[in-house]
Parts: sequence; C-alpha cells; structure tokens
Amino acid sequence: MTFSTLRTTSALALAASLLGGAAFAQTSGTVAFLMPDQASTRYEQHDFPGFKAAMDKLCADCTVIYQNANADVALQQQQFNSVIAQGAKVIVLDPVDSAAAAGLVQIAHSQGVKVVAYDRPIPDTPADFYVSFDNEGIGHAIAASLVDLLKANGVPAGSGVLEINGSPTDAAAGLIRDGVHSALADSGYKTLAEFDTPDWAPPKAQEWAAGQITRFGDQIKGVVAANDGTGGGAIAAFKAAGVNPVPPVTGNDATIAALQLIIAGDQYNTISKPSEIVAAAAAQVAMDLMNGKTPEATTTLYNTPSQLFVPAVVTRKNIKAEIFDKGIQTPDQVCTGEYAAGCKELGITN
Repeated sequence: MTFSTLRTTSALALAASLLGGAAFAQTSGTVAFLMPDQASTRYEQHDFPGFKAAMDKLCADCTVIYQNANADVALQQQQFNSVIAQGAKVIVLDPVDSAAAAGLVQIAHSQGVKVVAYDRPIPDTPADFYVSFDNEGIGHAIAASLVDLLKANGVPAGSGVLEINGSPTDAAAGLIRDGVHSALADSGYKTLAEFDTPDWAPPKAQEWAAGQITRFGDQIKGVVAANDGTGGGAIAAFKAAGVNPVPPVTGNDATIAALQLIIAGDQYNTISKPSEIVAAAAAQVAMDLMNGKTPEATTTLYNTPSQLFVPAVVTRKNIKAEIFDKGIQTPDQVCTGEYAAGCKELGITN
C-alpha cells in the first residue's frame, strides 16, 4: 500500500479508508499508546486522536491508555511498566530513545505483551511490528527537493549547505539523516557542517544555526533540516542575524507553523504525512495482534515486519493541492493574520 492509494478529502477520511468496510472481531482489552515528547504538537493534535478514532471503530469495548513521556527516558519506562500493570496486551510505542527501548520490548515479551514500534524503529530488539512513514525516503526527498531548487536558481556547484538532523537517540532521525546524505552525496553541493539536535528541540537547532551563520556567512546557500521544528529554529536564527532573504530551508511534518512559513516564503519545503494514516494502521495492527492474527507487512526493517507509507513533498507550488484541497488543513487554521495575503496570492483563499 502506498500513500497515493489513500488520498481522499481529509486526513481522518484517509485513516478511515485503512479500516475498510469489513467486519472486525470485536474484543475487549487494553491497548496503550505511548508517545515520546511534546516538542512536536503532532502527538496530541493528530497521532493520538487518529489512533483513538480508529480503535473506537475497531473495538468499541477496548480501553485505550495514552501517555506522553515529554522526552524523558526514565518517565517513558515508568509509563511502560504502568500500562503493563494496568493490563495492556498491546503497547504502541514511539520511543524517546530507540536504543533504550530494546529493554522495554524485552520486558513486554517476558510478560506476553506485544509491542508495535511507531514512527521510530527499535533496531536492537525486534518489536512485533513497525508502522511508520518511510523515514529514509523522507530525508532523501527533502534534500533532493532543495538540490533541485538550488540548481534551478543557478547556485554553482561546490556551494555549501547546512544539515540539521534530528535527535541522536531517535533511530528514525538516523534514517532521515541517511536519506539526506544519499541525496547530497552526488548533488555537487557540499555540507559545510551538520548537527544532531538533542530531543529535536528547536531552540537548540536555532542556537547551533546562529553559530554557523557567524562562521560561514553567505557561504550558506541552503539548510536541510530534518523536521519543521528544527527548520523553524534555523529560520529564526537567520532572521535574528538580519539575513534577508533567508536561504531555502527544508522541513518535515507539515505543521501549521511550517505551512505559514512556506506561504510567507521563509521555508522552502515540508513533508505532508497526515499522522492519522499511520495511527489508523497502528490501531489495525494492534487489533490483529490482540486477536492472534498476523498483521500484513509490506517490508522488513531491523528484522521487524513493517508497513511504511510514502508521503508527499510540499512547497509553495503545490501547498494548495496537497494540504488544502485534500482537507489536511483548512484556511481558517493557517491563513490568519500576516499570512492572509500569501494565502490569497496562492489561491488558497479568495
């Protein structure tokens, strides 16, 4: 299954299409949904609502426990142990630390509890299943999109870019980084410097970018940032340094703030990956595991049966078609205040 097969008028409708029209076994039971941090708004705004909506459809009598570890490894371990004590039979886990999560999988398996790795893989100890977007493909796509822009704008070969990666404890960030490296390797452009952003924290990305602006100045022709938060941090650093225009900066997640920056012309691209799609898939996997069924995998990653979805790159050129025409966001959510004029210019609003 690919992202293109799931396109309908809204993200929740996309998620619902994963559930199909067939009758599912209705069982009672407890499922836990454990997310890693609050630095990104997606978990409360999209992932958990999408997961809960799917679980409500699949199993009205099931109990769903939601916890967010706020980037605290020890807290996530406490939450993990707590949901097992509360009777969770399947735990959908987006780990704060992918390496530390190996121990959590071992604990769960020793007690007959299934684990679905969500968004971030767990390389060292295979979970029962892995559901995510194709993170390496995301890294390649955002970097290749930037390279295409630089070439189209006549930026000469040998020019430099900055690379802002995600958290060093997040295996998904490592996959995104690998994809970025593959796209830049034969691009003709050089990486001036790169940074692994602790906890994906935008202020840390901004602080690092500010130092590189002082170091390299106008040698910086673009920035490959692994997500919208780190990209936004880089943009803030350029603006604080009085750089105008800001060099093209990538992103990933299609947050409202990033969409506004794209509309304003301050961010070049992002990745549209409605979290409800992956959340609905994770709910189906959880139900299959709880019912003793083997979930359908499309590939294997880190010795774990996996289902990976292919997302879309979004720029000013296709933001209306990819985000607004598909109902992923609405103009009243994005086209506010200073962004109203840009929305009108792009045909998002009249």
